[in-house]
Amino acid sequence: MIPALALILCFQLFGEMVSRGLGLPLPGPVIGLVVLIVAGMLRPGIIDFLRPAARGLLSHLSLFFVPAGVGIVAHLRLFSHNALGITAALTLSTILAIAVGAVTFSVVANLLGNKADD
Repeated sequence: MIPALALILCFQLFGEMVSRGLGLPLPGPVIGLVVLIVAGMLRPGIIDFLRPAARGLLSHLSLFFVPAGVGIVAHLRLFSHNALGITAALTLSTILAIAVGAVTFSVVANLLGNKADD
């Protein structure tokens, strides 16, 4: 499992190097993930090698929210001063995410020939 986690981190590191080296506005982990997907398509054995480590990470995904929660508590006063803006941003982004997800689902369903029941 440790070699698989090291490989995942190597892809992330590669993405960070590309992002920072070329000054791209795209986060390094996103670039690393795209490269990992392409590598998995070219060599499917990589996916089988990484699957146990990825499942282990995903089963403990809630732990990744702990630092965010600590940050919110640490900066609670700052959040309370900007509560209206934060609430508006969260509400609008949630509505947009739901709308984009629904439109994307409809487009993909139409492309695949699956008509949604009315």
